[in-house]
Amino acid sequence: MDNLTHTLFAATLARTALRRGGRGTTTALILASNAPDIDIVATAWGALKYLEWHRGPSHGPLGIVGLGLFVAGLVWSGRRMFDRRRTSDHPPYRQLAAVSLVGVLFHVLMDLPTAYGTRLFSPFDWHWYAIDVMPIVDFYLLAALAAGLLFVGHSAAARSRNATLVLALMLANYGLRSAAHQRALNSAPQVFGSGLPPRCEWPVGSQIVNRWPRPLPSPSHVAPRPCLVEVAALPTFATPFDWRLIAQFSDGYEVSDVNVLASRDSLSAPKWDTSSRRTMSVPNQWTPAVSVAAGTGVGRVFLGFSRFPAVRVLVDGDGITTVRWSDMRFTGGEGGADLRERREEFFTATVRLDRDGRIVDQRLGR
Repeated sequence: MDNLTHTLFAATLARTALRRGGRGTTTALILASNAPDIDIVATAWGALKYLEWHRGPSHGPLGIVGLGLFVAGLVWSGRRMFDRRRTSDHPPYRQLAAVSLVGVLFHVLMDLPTAYGTRLFSPFDWHWYAIDVMPIVDFYLLAALAAGLLFVGHSAAARSRNATLVLALMLANYGLRSAAHQRALNSAPQVFGSGLPPRCEWPVGSQIVNRWPRPLPSPSHVAPRPCLVEVAALPTFATPFDWRLIAQFSDGYEVSDVNVLASRDSLSAPKWDTSSRRTMSVPNQWTPAVSVAAGTGVGRVFLGFSRFPAVRVLVDGDGITTVRWSDMRFTGGEGGADLRERREEFFTATVRLDRDGRIVDQRLGR
């Protein structure tokens, strides 16, 4: 989730029973709820280094414990340093540590349901995990959190009741999105129609918690004809009812936007009807040049991050081969915009090779 959501959620938690932790609780929760995103310092070494480390160790077990204890120590020492009254009612370090650990843990748990995902077990396991029910920024969640904080209340009990109501609304939002997510997945056969081939033989893992990157299928698993690897339903920013369906095949992708409140008739519209430009096909075929590009620094980092990498290969008149990957999670716009309008910056990687297969250039973006 975005940092504003993490901050508002921490302020809401500070009105629950956690407030009994004493003075400094709110500060500790807010700092701890944003602490895992300290990995933004990696941008000092460029976008590629940030992509490599983002939601890595700071979001894993060591990060949760280490950042929680560090934030607690920061608040504990800060209160004693700047409290001119030198009062004796400072909370003990262990209470601040417990509160801070809760804040860091909830940051990671709120990142997990997003389609962006997080690396839960880094640095022990660098795989990404995601549940796909929440966008990175959920305006409805932000509105609920902000409204709850605006109603200050005249007593601690009133503020606690407001916080409880907001948390209930949050759970309802998560529940609604989870149900809509499942309905979007169930609509895939009607949306793609005959475009869905049989399932591939190699496993894709859990259907609830998604995990990537996956190893390439062994030659014995490669089907002579295209097969279906998986279908994912990704949330959009507009409403909990608009979803992006991505069908991953062994040789490409089908992408379509769907509204789960639509009637069965509209869901079963033939996919070759391009008048609304809702569906596109994207090839993803690996060549020897792609295999070479995948071994570069940019290729390894991007393919380690990208859940649905689609590759294009272009050869110019001078024999320069351009290999370009795009993450299908971040293609195009929403709400009827042309899906072929791809983002060219953070979620695209380009590697160029000369006639002899030597690397000429590699970078994020085009």
